[in-house]
Amino acid sequence: MSYYKVKNLEQYFKHYNKSIREPRKFWERIADENFTWYQKWDKVVEFDMQEADVKWFLNAKVNITKNCIDRHLAKRGDKTAILFEPNNPDEPAQHISYNELYDRVSKMANVLRYQGIKKGDRVCIYLPMIPELAISILACARIGAIHSVVFAGFSASAVASRISDCQSRMVITSDGGYRGNKTIDLKGIIDEALEKCDTVE
Repeated sequence: MSYYKVKNLEQYFKHYNKSIREPRKFWERIADENFTWYQKWDKVVEFDMQEADVKWFLNAKVNITKNCIDRHLAKRGDKTAILFEPNNPDEPAQHISYNELYDRVSKMANVLRYQGIKKGDRVCIYLPMIPELAISILACARIGAIHSVVFAGFSASAVASRISDCQSRMVITSDGGYRGNKTIDLKGIIDEALEKCDTVE
């Protein structure tokens, strides 16, 4: 958040106190100055604390991927958006620019659409900590699909319950992954999990 860069503890408390005293003004300024909106809000916040019901930026429309990626293309397109350090320290780091990230997210979003995924559909993501994890999340957000990231160390039974709980129509995974020197058979775990799930097409 460009306006609220915190350089020391004193600044932190200053901003924190402002957020408590005037939450509407505090968050409206951040939203207005730091995000691109298709449609601005009618009301910043509406809440009923007894019902624990809080709604922010009522009737506003935004695509978060436009804010994460697109708005940076003109001035920062060649700058690094994702810096990935592989599990193997002998492998070089990957620097993924905003331009490349835009291309990869757009391609993945098109893959999801081609596979019949649409706004509101749930997609389970069962991947190791690799760039494709972030790309899959952003691709889901791009088309309005709801993603559910499942920790890549979970067992088939744990994965199956999470797929069923969110009623995923699709699972994105890889053949495998690494944790230290250990190889994890992600695809095998998903195959076993899907035997207990009937929502994935």
